[in-house]
Amino acid sequence: MGKNYIDIEDEQGSTLRYRKHVNGRGLVAHGAKVHPKAVVEAGAYIEPGARIGAGAKVARGAWVEPDAVIGDNAYIDAHAHIGQGAAVGDGAHIGVRTEIGAGARIARGARIGADEIVAAGLRIATDRKGLWLAA
Repeated sequence: MGKNYIDIEDEQGSTLRYRKHVNGRGLVAHGAKVHPKAVVEAGAYIEPGARIGAGAKVARGAWVEPDAVIGDNAYIDAHAHIGQGAAVGDGAHIGVRTEIGAGARIARGARIGADEIVAAGLRIATDRKGLWLAA
């Protein structure tokens, strides 16, 4: 196809089609919805069914799995992994190499530090310093 598309084979042998996002040149799978004002840096992957809000930034090497939702103005730092069906609220910050499990919910404005692991299905809210609160 055109030079803006890349076909990549997954573990099951299916071929997924990705396009380069206009802001940052990261790879966005067919079926994902990324707001035109979002930034997906080179080396980041957005899987099918994922949604990225306005002003959100997905840094180099980050991976957003299918059906995950990233809110407006959220920041996903380098090499972070957002699991399938997880939701990151508006203005939240996910640190470098952080793992957000499938179905986890990160509250609006929350700060998750570098190298953290949020278990699947967990709901997290933090204070301004990033200390986890009961959610």
